[in-house]
Amino acid sequence: MRKGFVLGVAALPLLAGGCIAKTAFDVVTLPVKAAGQTADWATTSQDEADRNAGRKLRKQEAREGRERKKHEEACRKDPDNCGPYQGYRAGDPEGDED
Repeated sequence: MRKGFVLGVAALPLLAGGCIAKTAFDVVTLPVKAAGQTADWATTSQDEADRNAGRKLRKQEAREGRERKKHEEACRKDPDNCGPYQGYRAGDPEGDED
């Protein structure tokens, strides 16, 4: 009984050695991983930038469509006072209020 206990205690550092080494490695690499994650959160990838630009353009086009529809309805109601559309145009930097 005593031999088994002594062997178990003697083998414990060998069995736990891998765990301790892995934990030490994780502790050492943690700041590098944290810095990398922070950089990922702080920067915008090209994919994200393209997606955001597309979303903004779709919103602008929807706004232009709504305003053109209002203009056409006003022209149908009063054709004498109707001129060419002079409202908001999607992608026009001068007319962009957003």
